Amino acid sequence: MTKRALITGITGQDGSYLAELLLAKGYEVHGVIRRASTFNTQRIDHLYVDPHDTAAKLFLHYGDLSDGARLVTLLAEVQPDEVYNLGAQSHVRVSFDEPEHTGDTTGIGSIRMLEAVRLAGLHCRYYQASSSEMFGATPPPQDEATPFYPRSPYGAAKVYSYWVTKNYREAYDMFAVNGILFNHESPRRGETFVTRKITRAVAAIAAGKQDLLYMGNLDAVRDWGYAAEYVEGMWRMLQADEPDDFVLATNVGYTVRQFLETSFSHAGLDWEKHVRFDERYLRPTEVNALIGDASKAKDKLGWEATVDGLELAKLMVDADMEAIKHAGNHWIDKVDLRSWQTAEVASR
Repeated sequence: MTKRALITGITGQDGSYLAELLLAKGYEVHGVIRRASTFNTQRIDHLYVDPHDTAAKLFLHYGDLSDGARLVTLLAEVQPDEVYNLGAQSHVRVSFDEPEHTGDTTGIGSIRMLEAVRLAGLHCRYYQASSSEMFGATPPPQDEATPFYPRSPYGAAKVYSYWVTKNYREAYDMFAVNGILFNHESPRRGETFVTRKITRAVAAIAAGKQDLLYMGNLDAVRDWGYAAEYVEGMWRMLQADEPDDFVLATNVGYTVRQFLETSFSHAGLDWEKHVRFDERYLRPTEVNALIGDASKAKDKLGWEATVDGLELAKLMVDADMEAIKHAGNHWIDKVDLRSWQTAEVASR
C-alpha cells in the first residue's frame, strides 16, 4: 500500500527537499501551509499537480502550529503513516526580536503536534526537527550525548521540543525521533540566512547590481552541509526498527570568513573589497563553534554527508549566478538591501 506522509513546514527549504524525496519513493504527501494573502509555495510549485488529476500525489492543507484543534482534525482526516514536524520560526537572530512568537511556534508548536497525534489515535512515526543550536556554548565536537546549553530563544525552544518528543516516546510508546541537524544549506535557503545572503550578494556584485555586503561575526564556526542530503537522513530515522535520536552533520567546521572567501573567489572576486562590518547583525549572545559528530547516524542508519561547507558555497554561488542571469533586473528587490534586514548563522 502507498505510504502517506504529512509535513509541516513543507514550503521551507527542508520541506521542499523532503517532499521531493518522498514523492520519488512513491509516497502520498500532505503538506501543512499557513494561510496568506499571497502565494508562498515557490519551493514546491514544481511538484504540484492539480488534485483533480488522478496522478496527483501532493496535497496541501491550511493549518498552523499555533492551532492545536486544527492539527487534531487534520491528522484525523489525513491518517498519515509518517509525520515530519519541520515547521518553526527558524531564524536565530529573529528569535531575539520575537522570543514569544518563537517559543509558541518552535517550542509549544511541537507539543501541539505530538498531542494532536495522540488525540487522533494515530499509530504513525513522528520526526521532530531538532537543532545544533541546542548545544550553544558547549564546545565541539557535539554528538547525541553532548549537554545542551542554548544561547538564543530559538535554541531554548528547540530544547523544549527535543525533551517533549522524548517524553511522548516514553510516556505513550510513540515512535518519535529527534533529528539533531547541524547547519544545512542549499540554493533554496532563505535569503536572510547567512550562507544565502553571501551567495546572493556574490552573484549581485559579479553582475554589477550591488557593491557592498554588510556582515556581523566572521569568526563563528559552523558545520555546513547540503540540505538535499539531510532529508534522506530524516527519512532513514523513521525507517529504523526502534525510535532513537540522531545527529546529522559533516563533522567538519568552517568560519563564516572561510565561507565568504570561498564564495567570492569562486566568482573571481576579492571579498575584502566588498564586505563591511555591521554590529546590527551580531547576536546578543553568540555561539562560537558548532561541529557535529554524526558517527551514530553512519553506523546505525548508513547515512553520511558527502558535501562539505566549502563545496556547498561553490554550489550555491553557481545557482545564484545562474538565477540572476535569467532574472535580470527583477532578481533583486529593494527590500533585500534594507539596512535593517537581519541575517546571520542559523540552523534547524
